[in-house]
Formats: sequence, C-alpha cells, structure tokens
Amino acid sequence: MEELLRTNDITLIPLVTTLLNGEGIDSFELDVNMSVLEGSIGILPRRLMVRADQIDQARRVLRDAGVQFEG
Repeated sequence: MEELLRTNDITLIPLVTTLLNGEGIDSFELDVNMSVLEGSIGILPRRLMVRADQIDQARRVLRDAGVQFEG
C-alpha cells in the first residue's frame, strides 16, 4: 500500500474514496481512530492508502476530478 493523500479535511477522504470506488480502485483509510485520542479537534491528519500497483491511476483520477492533493 502507498499513501495517496494525508489531510485534516474530514470531507476530502469520503470524496476521494467515492471517486476511487467509481474507478474500481480499492482504498484504505488510516488513523481514523486517532481522533479518539486527540479529542476530535482535527490536528492529526488522516491518510488514505491505495495498492502500490494502482497509485498512478488513483493520482490521475484525483487530478482529472480537480482534487487538490500532495503527491
């Protein structure tokens, strides 16, 4: 798995997950339960991972959709 994006924006992960699912790309969200430890104040970013063989396709999907991300 490779990191596709890292964000504190709680709306970005569901958007990206939906876009990836529409293209048949599986993703996995990390650090979801860290909000319990931090008190839900949003300082710890969540990460979205995709399979290494699909990372280029996933980045292309996000670029084509106009999603701003690092990577």
